[in-house]
Amino acid sequence: MTEVQNNAAVRELIAFRIGEQEFCVDIMSVREIRGWTPATPLPRSPGYMKGVINLRGAVLPIVDLGARFGLRTSEPTARHVIMVAHIGGRTVGLLVDAVSDIIQLTEGTVQPTPDVASDDVRTFVKGIFALDGRMISLIELDMILPEAEAEAA
Repeated sequence: MTEVQNNAAVRELIAFRIGEQEFCVDIMSVREIRGWTPATPLPRSPGYMKGVINLRGAVLPIVDLGARFGLRTSEPTARHVIMVAHIGGRTVGLLVDAVSDIIQLTEGTVQPTPDVASDDVRTFVKGIFALDGRMISLIELDMILPEAEAEAA
């Protein structure tokens, strides 16, 4: 390893899949990963909200990340997982198809989101990088919740 590589800040990320696409988030924002638990729907909630679950006595909202990204709505099975994440002072469950990997990389490895992408894409995707022949999108969790969008506007 060169000295430049030793001095570069190394980040740890958790990679996950939604359909055939791979995404990742900063490992420091994820509190735990748990199996799918049926959620109780809430009336008049957005389509990407699966409902709420009881997490050790606390009510945890569940966001379907595929639906939130505009990819597809998941019909959760026992194979789906919930990543419990801390986002903007709130704890939220993020429904994904599977958690696949823990990745270590330096900041220089991440490429900016291409200009051809719409503003909606850049709202969620902080950058993209290639790893072992895979293209992985780095997700900005702060923009997942509607309140965060309103504050940013």
